[in-house]
Amino acid sequence: MINKRSIEEAGHREVHKPSRKETKAHLKTLVENSSVSHVRNTTRVLKYGAASFTRNIWLSIAATLVMTVTLIILMITVFASMILTATADTMRQKIDITIFFSPGTPQSTLNSMAEIMKGDPNVQSVEVADSLTEYKNFLDDNADNAELLAALEDETMYELMLNTMQATMRIKVLDPNNLDGVRDIVENNAIFQANLDNEKEPTYNVNQAEIETINSWATIAKNGGLILGAIFLVISILVIFNTIRMAIFSRREEIHMMKLVGADIGFIRGPFLVEAEISGVISGLLATTAVLAGFRFLAPNLSGYGIDVSAISKLMDTNMLVAVYAVMILIGMVIGTISARLAIKKYLK
Repeated sequence: MINKRSIEEAGHREVHKPSRKETKAHLKTLVENSSVSHVRNTTRVLKYGAASFTRNIWLSIAATLVMTVTLIILMITVFASMILTATADTMRQKIDITIFFSPGTPQSTLNSMAEIMKGDPNVQSVEVADSLTEYKNFLDDNADNAELLAALEDETMYELMLNTMQATMRIKVLDPNNLDGVRDIVENNAIFQANLDNEKEPTYNVNQAEIETINSWATIAKNGGLILGAIFLVISILVIFNTIRMAIFSRREEIHMMKLVGADIGFIRGPFLVEAEISGVISGLLATTAVLAGFRFLAPNLSGYGIDVSAISKLMDTNMLVAVYAVMILIGMVIGTISARLAIKKYLK
């Protein structure tokens, strides 16, 4: 007869306590299975999102086109601001102030005044030319005018021109908006006052009006672009919002069944996010390609009008072009994701 104690001892011997090694192996298997499941779910979400994009193809096309217009406006705004700012800076660098002196002012006097002018910390460079040098420059500038050159071969005409040709000082400054130091030297220095030409005033404000106009264009382009971009951004969000809403309604029975079988909320809403992000990727590619193609077509004409497009040209000829595409695609995806999340939050209940 088997007593109770023998049965309990036999039961204790049948119970197996796993070792530490076996426990680690079991946990590793669980983690691997979890990783495989996560990859499988992600693949399915991407697959269902792509299928949903093509299922509602006309709504998807409309959302993509509106978002493309939004990104085009945004990119044109940035490019226009860069181009106009660079053009204004280029014009500032080309500005020189010309001071006119009486005909016949000696070269030595001009050199002395140049040294005085260089004492202003805002002065970048100073060039002087006496009447003879200015006369030669005049001949070079009119080298194609045969009649004028023939008339100037007369000795009397030569003497008349030389006696009326002002000597000049051309000054380049670091900051064209700060000319107080130059003005103070010209108006208060005795040597300058003794040799200034009374018929021609110094050209302090040449090209300033053009620079101010370009700066105002840059401001208008920036503000106008931001306003238009904001309007189309709202339209894009509304269109994508309605696209996702229609997709949710068309799949409401399928979503209900997925919830009944215990599908994770991330798995249910994932395809809708993927659908919106696909629109963002396509929009980013289309918008960037369209703007860059348009720039390549217009760049020669813009350069012909003196507009500085070098900043954009350098951007297109370097590895930064990949970054431009990446940024525009990322912006498109962000717009799509925000729109989709708004729709999901309201209708996916």
